[in-house]
Amino acid sequence: MAARIPEAQPPFPGDVQQRLEAMMPKGVAPLLLFTTLARDPRLFKRFLAGSLLDKGTLSLRHREIVIDRITALSRSEYEWGVHVAFFAERAGLDEAQIASTAQSGAADSVWSEPERALLTVCDQLHATCDIDDKAWNDIRRHFPEEAILEILMLAGSYRMVSYLTNALRLPLESFGRRFPPEGGC
Repeated sequence: MAARIPEAQPPFPGDVQQRLEAMMPKGVAPLLLFTTLARDPRLFKRFLAGSLLDKGTLSLRHREIVIDRITALSRSEYEWGVHVAFFAERAGLDEAQIASTAQSGAADSVWSEPERALLTVCDQLHATCDIDDKAWNDIRRHFPEEAILEILMLAGSYRMVSYLTNALRLPLESFGRRFPPEGGC
């Protein structure tokens, strides 16, 4: 299936080309999401300016748990698959945990207590755009306030990314992982 809006084609404006090269590992073509947004250099730059993939308060593992869970809940197989392919191993996520981000989440025994609190926050934000007092108190026991702010922003950012990837009907990247089959890894 073709994307609803075709990606921009090279040559890209100089500053866009530089950002694309800086974002991707050597020898890996820019993501379809990025080249689609590059159709409008202003939107492309604004999108990247809001990125939270830098070294923040959250560990790589916690960041990827949030991203994977939010994109899975939003049914963005494109973005979930890209993040699992690029970051799951580096974040120390095993196959059972990867599957859990797409399926049962906090209920699974594969998570530590802080990770369960993190997943519960993701689930509640996704479902209600809010966090109840119990989940708020649980997350506060495990994460400093700066990390909680980052969690909230990260969840919102990847909900927006899911809107983009789903509504544009972006085909999966060749290296992207697929959602696990229901009931399996």
